[in-house]
Amino acid sequence: MTKQKSDFTLPTLDDLFTTQAERDDAKLECVQNIPLFKLHPFKDHPFKVQNNEEMERMIESIRKVGAITPALARPLPDGGYELISGHRRLAACQVLGIETMPVIVREMSDDKAVIAMVDANLQRETILSSEKAFAYKMKLEAIKHQGVTSGQLVQKWSRDKMADESSDSGRQIQRYIRLTYLIPELLSMVDENKIAFNPAVEISYLEQSEQRVLLDAMELNDCTPSHAQSIRLKKLSQEGVLDDQMIYAVMSEEKPNQQEQIKFKREDLKKYFPAGYTDEQMRRDIIKGLELLKRQRERNRDAR
Repeated sequence: MTKQKSDFTLPTLDDLFTTQAERDDAKLECVQNIPLFKLHPFKDHPFKVQNNEEMERMIESIRKVGAITPALARPLPDGGYELISGHRRLAACQVLGIETMPVIVREMSDDKAVIAMVDANLQRETILSSEKAFAYKMKLEAIKHQGVTSGQLVQKWSRDKMADESSDSGRQIQRYIRLTYLIPELLSMVDENKIAFNPAVEISYLEQSEQRVLLDAMELNDCTPSHAQSIRLKKLSQEGVLDDQMIYAVMSEEKPNQQEQIKFKREDLKKYFPAGYTDEQMRRDIIKGLELLKRQRERNRDAR
């Protein structure tokens, strides 16, 4: 007589401690190889895909071993997927003619997608001030939709929450967000290190029309405002007395740090230094080289 097999099976730990919806999501959320043409950039994505050394290294890495790290995307209502992280990997695959890339597909609300996009891209090796500024602004708005509801309290709560998850303090985050009020030309100068961060924050309080006049005055005098000058301009603007003549007068002032400057383009210098050298490292090595040259000339003169 043969025993009849029972259909009864013991539930797994997953069955006991997760809901059916969570188990269904886990099955759906796996790495998929998705055609590039189905992947679309995140709306208002603040991070630029630049053709720089970092990008060249990524292209070379994908050329050798393929795109190993999966991107993150969410499904779009009309088909296709919106990239949350992986924009540079997408660009690298396009350059190499690769037709698909690994992607984790996850259902996410707009606010959660913004927060995930910002957090993922803030891990980049190099981030422009403008990228950080707009990223923080987007994340702040997304966080404000959660939790507390009104006024200065929600603003402070949101900044504090962001500071807990960032290397920047709440006050520094607020200062970065101020940069989003700069006109594009001035913001580009911040990215290019032509305008220092602190003066840029003060200038952001000027009206856009005042910023345009300031830009013209800077070009006319071939200079940028010092921190002290930018504070004065901000104060005059907030008092409602700043006019074109005042802006030109302030920018025509002679500053000790901008007398008799010799300027070099970074592109002309970087071929003489190792890849990844910072401006400060270049400056230090140039000074050392000039000191050695000076000593050599002195020795040659003494030997005559």
